[in-house]
Amino acid sequence: MKRTGIFYGSSTGMTEGVAHTIAQKLGIASDDIHDAARLSAESIAPYEALILGSSTWGCGELQDDWYDAVKVLKSANLTGKTIALFGCGDSESYPDTFCDAIGLLYDELKETGCRFTGNHVATDGYTFSSSVSVVNGDFAGLPLDETNEADQTTARIEAWVKSLDL
Repeated sequence: MKRTGIFYGSSTGMTEGVAHTIAQKLGIASDDIHDAARLSAESIAPYEALILGSSTWGCGELQDDWYDAVKVLKSANLTGKTIALFGCGDSESYPDTFCDAIGLLYDELKETGCRFTGNHVATDGYTFSSSVSVVNGDFAGLPLDETNEADQTTARIEAWVKSLDL
């Protein structure tokens, strides 16, 4: 497995908790899990692969820490790096912007020379009406609904980590 760092943006702790669960499933050390608020070119440099997670806020917006973090990522050299995305959303209260943060990160990074993995998650089994995270018929990363579908989180994470090419 490539040297992998996980970077998350979390306002309530939900996305942070998911980041730690993903790390555990992949055998990634806690030292390699980082808050997006502290993301810098130096913090991503040692990693060949980055797993990026954000919750979706408001009407389909990134978690606040990602606005500056995306600027850092786009100015860094991501050529050859592998990127996987995950996100948390509320499909019941916000069915028309469910996990949009995944799609926003994908759109921001798709022209940086990175290679995506884990970006073909089927929409089957999810309840939502629209999401910018759906690209070519699949989610561009792992969407999770800890508010309404927490009982499916473990199985979804397990299936997703098996699909990752790290």
